[in-house]
Amino acid sequence: MSNTVIAEYGRTRDGILVARIGYQAFAMMPAENGFHLVKAWGLSGALTDWTAADFHGGRDDKVDEAGFREVVEQRVLHHHQLALLDRHSIAARRATRWGSSQHAVAYGPGIVSHQTAGHGGFELSSERNAQVHPLLRSCDGWYEEDCAWCAVAIAFPAFFTDLERRTADDILKQVYPDAWEEIHNATLEHGQSRVKDRRAFDTENAERWVVIAAILSTQNSGFVECIATLGGHRGGPATGEGLLPVERRFLVLEERYDIGLFGFVIDEDRDVSYDGPSSFAGWAGR
Repeated sequence: MSNTVIAEYGRTRDGILVARIGYQAFAMMPAENGFHLVKAWGLSGALTDWTAADFHGGRDDKVDEAGFREVVEQRVLHHHQLALLDRHSIAARRATRWGSSQHAVAYGPGIVSHQTAGHGGFELSSERNAQVHPLLRSCDGWYEEDCAWCAVAIAFPAFFTDLERRTADDILKQVYPDAWEEIHNATLEHGQSRVKDRRAFDTENAERWVVIAAILSTQNSGFVECIATLGGHRGGPATGEGLLPVERRFLVLEERYDIGLFGFVIDEDRDVSYDGPSSFAGWAGR
């Protein structure tokens, strides 16, 4: 077929491995800890004329050359599968949860994707919505495009590509771990779901001082001045409904301070409780 999508591979002027699929470009960008896959859109001309400066998007996953080519070929397959799906634009005059629809695409009967000026997502008919897993089902049949859309792909896989289904399953795992575990009849281990790991962190540190703000101390060289609350709460439940939680200040050695994924937990045997002059503007007069 003359319109078959293929990947074009090459090296940039500065020797970086790149690939082009239609209007989308991929690069295997050198970094301090190996290589990262980065993307760009709409690059024209010969691949040998491109440079690292053409790829100014955020860094993606770490890859080696085999992994880079695998990602690119998965994207090629995605394009081929898209061509086989019966998606088509329909009249977009529709009020959505995110404003007036400016572009609508029917994925299948009762499954419509909407784009508005600022956001988008799926609209399911009542019949289709009833088929969504109960742990993922919305009451009104709307599913926003950032995370909730995965419920639609999980419920109706025949209307999505392999790449879309993998992406949906990963979102399900990261954001909706209870639903993932029930659907897959499996248990997610530590490090496999950000939401589940966050729950574990909050439970483990509910009675420990967790930093909610930090600044390099100007009064104590080599230390980070930290404001912490029990469990990292910023209001409400820590001290009673509607009350602000009790805050304490600590000095943490600068080389020891690492916020991590969910926050820095104070070690009261190593970190110094502090009530002296503050580097925080809001505490200067206390």
